Amino acid sequence: MLVSLAGAAVDYAIMATAPFLWVLYIGRIVAGITGATGAVAGAYIADITDGDERARHFGFMSACFGFGMVAGPVLGGLMGGFSPHAPFFAAAALNGLNFLTGCFLLPESHKGERRPLRREALNPLASFRWARGMTVVAALMGVFFIMQLVGQVPAALWVIFGEDRFHWDATTIGISLAAFGILHSLAQAMITGPVAARLGERRALMLGMIADGTGYILLAFATRGWMAFPIMVLLASGGIGMPALQAMLSRQVDEERQGQLQGSLAALTSLTSIVGPLLFTAIYAASITTWNGWAWIAGAALYLLCLPALRRGAWSRATST
Repeated sequence: MLVSLAGAAVDYAIMATAPFLWVLYIGRIVAGITGATGAVAGAYIADITDGDERARHFGFMSACFGFGMVAGPVLGGLMGGFSPHAPFFAAAALNGLNFLTGCFLLPESHKGERRPLRREALNPLASFRWARGMTVVAALMGVFFIMQLVGQVPAALWVIFGEDRFHWDATTIGISLAAFGILHSLAQAMITGPVAARLGERRALMLGMIADGTGYILLAFATRGWMAFPIMVLLASGGIGMPALQAMLSRQVDEERQGQLQGSLAALTSLTSIVGPLLFTAIYAASITTWNGWAWIAGAALYLLCLPALRRGAWSRATST
């Protein structure tokens, strides 16, 4: 965690002061090598949280990321009005402050325990090799991949779809993105825990998929811009699924494997951020002259691939072995 925060602080400081393009690349390389904050934070939460509380705490973590995604561009834009360097200096300072907070206030989750770094751990494929033979983990990681892939639909298409279907201008697009980010974060922070506690994590996950998929289908058929805003409530409610899934995965893994699990999930997330935009923009481009809602329908349909892994019978047999 501390190495990741220090790397981020160095990266933003370099971006704030870089006189040449090649210097920027150095900063980006540093950030890439040390960029594991999300994975380590997830492992830390799993280490210090009881199983029944993990869905709620994973929801809080996701909500924090969501609020940051909303507030960051706004604050960056305001500071950028004073100087193009100001947002990067501010980001470097915040990461530095986080680093100091971690040094002095954040206790070690495995106090007194140090594990040797093995050479094979540096192999990228080792991020997944540890899960061989773990049927439930492999199935749930497949569900995680599909859910992250489906999440790339709005990430790739929200702006262009809003312009093409609803004739939104830049201001309306900005308002819609901010509204969705806030609703999504609130749902993850306030709804995930109670729903998972009442219904169980598997049902909370399936409820999130149903809400998200229904929102995609309704958005595909929406004909007026105002319709997108109430549909956002469904899309935001779908956000309860991912923390519930993370909690389910965390339950299946020993404490010593929590870091590897979170690293694997981070790798899958990165993979979907490459594949998803290419896939869904291709679907959108191929269908734009006939009907531009097919990409949303395709995203909703992908959730059907998760059903075999989440069937009650299959899940009960797998978890009992």
